[in-house]
Amino acid sequence: MASAFVDFEAVALSYDGQDNAIEGIDLSIAEGEFVAFVGPSGCGKSTFMKLCTGLHAPTTGRVRVDGEPVNGPLKITGMAFQNANLLPWRTVLDNVLLPLEIVEPYRRQFRRRREEFAGWARALLNTVGLADYADKYPWQLSGGMQQRASICRALIHRPRLLMLDEPFGALDAFTREELWCVLRDLWQAQRFTVVLVTHDLREAAFLADTVYVMSARPGRVIEKREIALPRPRSIESTYEKTFIDLVHALRSRIGDVRES
Repeated sequence: MASAFVDFEAVALSYDGQDNAIEGIDLSIAEGEFVAFVGPSGCGKSTFMKLCTGLHAPTTGRVRVDGEPVNGPLKITGMAFQNANLLPWRTVLDNVLLPLEIVEPYRRQFRRRREEFAGWARALLNTVGLADYADKYPWQLSGGMQQRASICRALIHRPRLLMLDEPFGALDAFTREELWCVLRDLWQAQRFTVVLVTHDLREAAFLADTVYVMSARPGRVIEKREIALPRPRSIESTYEKTFIDLVHALRSRIGDVRES
């Protein structure tokens, strides 16, 4: 689609020059859309993310973001992973500020605008409940608090595209649900485009507008499921029959993949 923000056309990637990790990927993501990728381990979910951000080039096909071919790492992207990976010698505030020290055009402005940028960071920390922890160090925070800081770091340079690779996978169930709501509220306030890779079907259904189900390797998109549940979604809604039926349908589809 001409209006697509992220556009994959007949994309395949082989790491070894022989077997494809993913192949035949044709999809479009609108600006401001929240999409999730689910599927069995090794199906290429994270490979899609690397292609989308320019960390890998496709073996065949074309990847475009914001109408332009992706020929290298994108500056408009923020990323968060399963491990928060905060630098232990830097305070929470300084960890959040890190992208502004290395990403242009902020890098060359950092010294002059540091106080302004620190204000951006403190505002983000406030939105995720960490206003009182800006001057703490990562080892003084719980795992969930570290992941909140990691999300703030991914958003500090105001990216248009946020890539999330199993960001809550290492957390307990209650903390995970709490951070779903944090991410829901951040996205609804700013409407950046989100690509979420997850094994948690409840997470995908709760957060996403669209869920893509991937096949076993070589990964292909075998189903595009629009999530028609009204927003804003509450955790309580995940225990309602409509939501449970949706998760079961996704689970059944992935079960078919695993057994094929």
